[in-house]
Amino acid sequence: MNPIRPVGTAAEREREPEPQRVPRQAPQPRWETSRQPAGPAPAERPAPPAPRQEAEPEPVHEPATQSPFDAFGLVAPPPEAAPSATAGPPAGVTTPAAPPAPSAPAAPPAAQAPATAAPSLATLAATGPSDAGASPDAILIRRTMAEIEPVADKVTSYFYALLFVQHPDLRALFPASMDAQRDRLFKALLTAAQHVDNGKVLTEYLSQLGRGHRKYGTQADHYPAVGECLLSALSRYATSSWSPEAEGAWVRAYTAISQIMIDAAAEDEAVAPAWWQAEVVSHELRTPDTAVLTVRPDQPYPFRAGQYTSLETPWWPRVWRHYSFASAPRSDGLLAFHVKAVPAGWVSNALVHRARPGDVLRLGAPGGSMTVDHSTAGGLLCVGGGTGIAPIKALIEDVADHGVRRPVDVFYGARSDHDLYDIDTMLRLEQTHPWLSVRPVVAIGPGTRGGPGTLTGQLPDAVRQYGPYHAYDAYLSGPPGLIRSGVEALMGVGVPAERIRHDSIEELVSTGD
Repeated sequence: MNPIRPVGTAAEREREPEPQRVPRQAPQPRWETSRQPAGPAPAERPAPPAPRQEAEPEPVHEPATQSPFDAFGLVAPPPEAAPSATAGPPAGVTTPAAPPAPSAPAAPPAAQAPATAAPSLATLAATGPSDAGASPDAILIRRTMAEIEPVADKVTSYFYALLFVQHPDLRALFPASMDAQRDRLFKALLTAAQHVDNGKVLTEYLSQLGRGHRKYGTQADHYPAVGECLLSALSRYATSSWSPEAEGAWVRAYTAISQIMIDAAAEDEAVAPAWWQAEVVSHELRTPDTAVLTVRPDQPYPFRAGQYTSLETPWWPRVWRHYSFASAPRSDGLLAFHVKAVPAGWVSNALVHRARPGDVLRLGAPGGSMTVDHSTAGGLLCVGGGTGIAPIKALIEDVADHGVRRPVDVFYGARSDHDLYDIDTMLRLEQTHPWLSVRPVVAIGPGTRGGPGTLTGQLPDAVRQYGPYHAYDAYLSGPPGLIRSGVEALMGVGVPAERIRHDSIEELVSTGD
């Protein structure tokens, strides 16, 4: 079998070009660290029972990103998902078959350009790939994937069994429950394989993921082990399409994928920690299943209003979930999050029902591009459903901090009047800023908490009652279903597709964990 060669940064490869055996790695650093919050330890609380395994959709920013090698850095959108309207170059852009060059070093989060959307494979999946004009490697990879797709469960089981038997030290990098990881792994590989020629988008996307995977304790030497087990699993089950040529194509593809992520992680290591520790300083239960948490990071945390972060609790090690920042950057450095506990939500239930002041969480690097372009003075149309109102609130504060009077129209949706948990805050902001308009929308009426202007019905339908919004930038935040229906509604009221900003669908889709 051809070796998986990429280990180390570009500079290290110049000094040591020959591949090395993967040494045994120490387990991921333990949760306990020397930096603990001051003051007495909080009273011990009984651990919550493990949530039901039945998967139900979770709210915004709680995707099941559970391992450092989750889909080898690629997340496949569901078949019915609409592509992100701001998700990079159009599909079908091809590059030579040679591995894509590593991306340039990423700018610090605070310096990211507001008008640039985060790379997303939803763009690639928007149009089906064709063998016409495809590179020889891409054709060979797609043939392999077509053969193993009907037996993906067996291939995945064999891959993990082989990985953990041959490299038991890597098991510590993964969460205890592997069910969700197994289901998504080869779906994501299929998407990557079908679009292996689109080097530009893959490079951007994989660089971002390589930086994010630092929080799992992923090391450069881990990637060859994963690649070798992947090839072994494919060769075992793709008996008809596997050949020396197919093996070579997979080696080259995986080499390119892993090296992009390795180089991005090395570049990021020079400017940012792998994670931040953050002490909970306040925990406010707004409804029986919705809480507002404020945390204090152990060192400055640069981010922009509208972004989100990945979050890990001490009760579920190695299980990370995404949550939006509920405020713009503050002078005191505190960060706020809105969390709704949902059935089968391990992290969300822990944050809502167990977390208390004094508890210490861990934060990954910020992500997302749903940020305001302050180089323009056009209006903002903001649509937030449920806890999706959190980043909308942050965007309003961001506009206010910049002192530009630009119209901001907000549609705040919830299932019922009771679920408008942050309506008082939003109405206070409306009273403070004459350029801000807030329209509460409840699916099940009547609605009284939002005042006489409360609308009844579905949030996308409420947006359609107003407009047009031809000169507005639109911001959409909420569960995946709202994103899909909301994009159509926003375009219906005159917002051009390229001016609709939301986090990519695949980042929002969760398996309910």
